[in-house]
Amino acid sequence: MRHLISPLDFSVEETNDILSLAHDIYTNPSDYSDLCRGKKIATLFYEPSTRTRLSFEAAMMNMGGNALGFSSAKDSSVSKGETVADTIRIVSSYADICAMRHPKEGAPYVASRYSRIPIINAGDGGHNHPTQTFADIFTIKELKGQLADMTIGFCGDLKFGRTVHSLINELVRYTGFHFVLISPDELKLPDYVKNEVLERNHCTYTETRSLEEALPDLDILYMTRVQQERFFNEADYIRLRDTYILDEGKLAKAKKDLLILHPLPRVNEIAPEVDDDPRAQYFTQAKLAVYVRQAIILKLLGMR
Repeated sequence: MRHLISPLDFSVEETNDILSLAHDIYTNPSDYSDLCRGKKIATLFYEPSTRTRLSFEAAMMNMGGNALGFSSAKDSSVSKGETVADTIRIVSSYADICAMRHPKEGAPYVASRYSRIPIINAGDGGHNHPTQTFADIFTIKELKGQLADMTIGFCGDLKFGRTVHSLINELVRYTGFHFVLISPDELKLPDYVKNEVLERNHCTYTETRSLEEALPDLDILYMTRVQQERFFNEADYIRLRDTYILDEGKLAKAKKDLLILHPLPRVNEIAPEVDDDPRAQYFTQAKLAVYVRQAIILKLLGMR
């Protein structure tokens, strides 16, 4: 039995197999419509979520299976003091696979130690979000036609952004990516990610506070919101939340084939006018995530 706690739990070869499987599901959905009939996924979300939880449930239902679970900690026995270990012991008797989101880093790993079913980390604190990473690289490959030799800019909250940390960890395994890190000083990418991931893998990167200066060189722009739930001080959040707002004026300086991604939800870091720009593909990104999650479910259930 395998779990998916970090995107690095799968080798590059296995990751490429998942992307190929996701592409086949995307182009031939009817071939997969009954594969999980009689199977159930438990979605245990101790933090609020729209896209991730619903896309996991949609992924299982698209393959003929069912979903059960909860959408916040207050709707579960954790409000009575139940531990993650005890919760997963029980849920292992009800479902065939589990997707877990938790505000504490490492909680899905703890669950995997006590589980009798595969655990998928659906986001743990500011640490990892592996299935979002697979959705991101699947979107890049589908829309850019490659996973190599591009300049990608990460803009916004690079300190607490688990989607940023996970995606950087994954992209360093491919060749030719240059990373541009765009953030205020207070939200810079942690030194351990720069030292242990980028520099250890001999990847080039630059740091800047200016989105406008970085835009002309980017092939991909990965926007992120400033996450209020990660701040201990509301005044700091208010001061930093509007640091970057992408609008059509700024995009005038960008490449015509720039790919704009965002893990969503957005607050106001991307102006609504950008939605009509063909370079804006964050809603496509959310759609493609369902097919990736179908592929991951099949992989962990040993069905592909």
